[in-house]
Amino acid sequence: MTRRHVFALDLKDDPKIISAYRAWHEPGRTPPEIIQSIRASGIQSLDIHLTGNRLVMIMEVDDTFDAQAKASADAANPVVLGWEALMWRFQQPLPWSQPGEKWVAADPIFTLGDHP
Repeated sequence: MTRRHVFALDLKDDPKIISAYRAWHEPGRTPPEIIQSIRASGIQSLDIHLTGNRLVMIMEVDDTFDAQAKASADAANPVVLGWEALMWRFQQPLPWSQPGEKWVAADPIFTLGDHP
């Protein structure tokens, strides 16, 4: 069974920073260890969308995905830690995020399939 998770995060509101962030996410620019880390955790699909300086990440995961296990694995992976430190140079927390929180989960409020 596939589950979908949606998260939001802001970039610093500077066209040069936004452009550089986009460039890091082009095919071939994201380190292969990052892609492997994502796929190995049970994430089947991951898309990041940008509007203005707001990022929206849509992640579909399988039954093997465990967010705490992913966080633990990431904390022990120097490549992931380096990538996260690099990305944080472009990112800024949402005003309502908790201290230390980057990507904030979005609550689903409408599902077309729930309506006749």
